[in-house]
Amino acid sequence: MENGFAPGRLLIKDIGYLVGFGKEPLARLSGGEMHGLPVIGDAWLAIEDGRVMDGGAMADFPGIVDWNGLEVVEASGRCVLPAWVDSHTHLVHAASREGEFVDRIRGLTYQEIAARGGGILNSAEALRAMSEEALYATSLERMERLMRMGTGAIEVKSGYGLDLESELKMLRVARRLGALDRIPVKTTFLGCHAVPAGWNSAAEYTQYMIKEVLPAVVEEGLADHVDIFCEEGYFGLEETRMLLEAARLRGLPAKVHVNQFKASGGVPLCVELGAMSVDHLEVLAAEDVAELSAAETIPVALPLCSLFLDLPFTPGRTLVDAGCALAIATDFNPGSAPSGNMHLAAALGCLRMGLEPREALAAATVNGAAALGLSSEVGGLAVGQEASLMLTRPLRSVEEALYAFGDPIAERVLLRGHWLD
Repeated sequence: MENGFAPGRLLIKDIGYLVGFGKEPLARLSGGEMHGLPVIGDAWLAIEDGRVMDGGAMADFPGIVDWNGLEVVEASGRCVLPAWVDSHTHLVHAASREGEFVDRIRGLTYQEIAARGGGILNSAEALRAMSEEALYATSLERMERLMRMGTGAIEVKSGYGLDLESELKMLRVARRLGALDRIPVKTTFLGCHAVPAGWNSAAEYTQYMIKEVLPAVVEEGLADHVDIFCEEGYFGLEETRMLLEAARLRGLPAKVHVNQFKASGGVPLCVELGAMSVDHLEVLAAEDVAELSAAETIPVALPLCSLFLDLPFTPGRTLVDAGCALAIATDFNPGSAPSGNMHLAAALGCLRMGLEPREALAAATVNGAAALGLSSEVGGLAVGQEASLMLTRPLRSVEEALYAFGDPIAERVLLRGHWLD
């Protein structure tokens, strides 16, 4: 993956626009602050041992005193952007579901496909049949593909196992990806994703996950968060409360799938229980927006899912105007968002959610990091943060980065001080 350059000393100079630099990492950007994502024109950035050391305007550049072991990159007016932070993915899965893609083109809905045994249950069957080594190999290939597109931190959920052995297999693979130390990888236990055959009710299955699977996940240290698909036809408010309270007693905060198809009280419940984030939010009631505007819980929009399933897009403009720290992620998964393209996700934040480019960039970097509890490490290029960035092709402005939504923008990607091939 790397070109042989070990993390050492690196200077990028004559940067057209340096995005996300500061003396201190940003915890989050809320509401109107998102438009104020830090941008410095005609800038420089100094990196050492994989961390940002300093930066600023070229007019204040102090010069080079020690050339020993220093790599100098002439940016020639290109932008330097923080690496994307994808705070919601299902990257570890066994196989694609292109057959269901064709079914939807022919008129079947996501729910109709699931009722025929497709959807999540289809992925679970494929995952159970795959060995852990094969699952790791295919998941690593996916992660490396996302890294080459500029993703510098990621969350990975389970949820296609749906039993003890398979959920642990997924989470072990996700932990192994993180142990490579190429990018930060946060893991989320999503045992309550769908109810498999053989169970009488969602409540009965949730109790199994709480009593049998959750303790094993915690004992092995496999998860950083817990999740549940809080949605009509999947898991209701009662099951959501049971799981989140049980997880909180074991030290696992929540990041919850909610309001993908209907607004049914899941957002206020998650806020009440102190969830780190509520994700999807394609459908939002006014009371949901009010709850989020007064809470620490971060709303996470997943516009690639809306695009692929032809769902409403999360009302990003409404959430930002209400003062929320909106994040954007991909929902990369085989059934409803088979892409991990954060550039496209951020651009859709502008095209379909009403965000201005700097707000969408903030959502896909700073606030994505906040949604994972990684603000001190990634999401920006402040002093002390990881040197994970994209050196773009020539752009006339920061806004052009998302205006040109279909074109790759990164000429080079640096992750933790390593240039990728």
